[in-house]
Amino acid sequence: MSEVGRHRIVRPEDLAALSPDNLEARLLGKPATMARRDVSRGAEVSLLSARKFWHALGFPIVEDEDAMFTEADQAALMAVARLVRDQELDEDTALAMTRAFARTTDRLAVWQTQLMAEALADPASEAGLDEADARAVPNESAARASALKLADMADALEPLLVYAWRRHLTAAISRMLADADPQAQGVRRVVGFADLVNFTSLVRRMTERQLAVMVQRFEALATDIVTAHGGRVIKTVGDEILFVTIGAGPAAAVALDLVETMSEDELLPDVRVGMALGPVLSRLGDVFGTTVNRASRLTSVAPGGGVLVDDALATALAALSGFETTALRRRTLRGIGQVTPSELRRSPGERASTRAGVS
Repeated sequence: MSEVGRHRIVRPEDLAALSPDNLEARLLGKPATMARRDVSRGAEVSLLSARKFWHALGFPIVEDEDAMFTEADQAALMAVARLVRDQELDEDTALAMTRAFARTTDRLAVWQTQLMAEALADPASEAGLDEADARAVPNESAARASALKLADMADALEPLLVYAWRRHLTAAISRMLADADPQAQGVRRVVGFADLVNFTSLVRRMTERQLAVMVQRFEALATDIVTAHGGRVIKTVGDEILFVTIGAGPAAAVALDLVETMSEDELLPDVRVGMALGPVLSRLGDVFGTTVNRASRLTSVAPGGGVLVDDALATALAALSGFETTALRRRTLRGIGQVTPSELRRSPGERASTRAGVS
């Protein structure tokens, strides 16, 4: 392969030679030549356990004799067997650990392939489209070029993946230990939703490519703001982002920065935010409970460009400088009951704290 500086030249013959088989061999080490029986025998586990592991990874069940597996699959199955044996985990817990890896890395892989395809898209090949729009949905040439590029980058990306996981594992363990402190009163979080205003009507007027650009812009800006204040993005669903923070102050800064940043962005509509403070149940990387539901309902009634908080959060913010809350009329929220929401604003003279660092 030719190299110019740090940029790989993708030759026509490289693209022509690209196929699922040779791509699999480059990423997994060797082509798929093993049946499930071979893999289970080599890993010294039962055929049933091999089936459970493959399914936990998020892949469809295949026939036992189909040559669908590589030596990498066998090594992974052996690793799961070692978890059960050496770490004294029961099989259900080991499979749950596997499922957690699978769900996370599936989203990661899809996200990265889309990013690379967009980065390598040639806007000039998409007649009548502007650059940002053309990059949102790449053509076949860009897709094949990005496949080669990602295959080349896999070895360089792998250490970063392990590093990021260890860093986040450290943070998660620290939060778990803090929550387990007898004085912590259980798992209490500020839960917030940020929702793009008039998103449904915008969708009707935009092409799929334009929509992809807008959603990606929203997710990037929102994630930067949440993490800048030490919060966590739990999930994004198109026009909405769910986040949590441990403290009231960081939550207020996140919400107001979100509102102000989106209002100044030419591509995005206004955003509205609802937040609540209270106990949450954490499962499968998500959060559940009445606090989450209350935050969601507050978001649905918040005005565009506004932030509403519940009583508990308003009380917590009253002791902090830099923010003001104004109690609004009492109202009934569906599935929640009577709530007195408060509108959150910055104190006079206060400025947004992170917008200058968000691009």
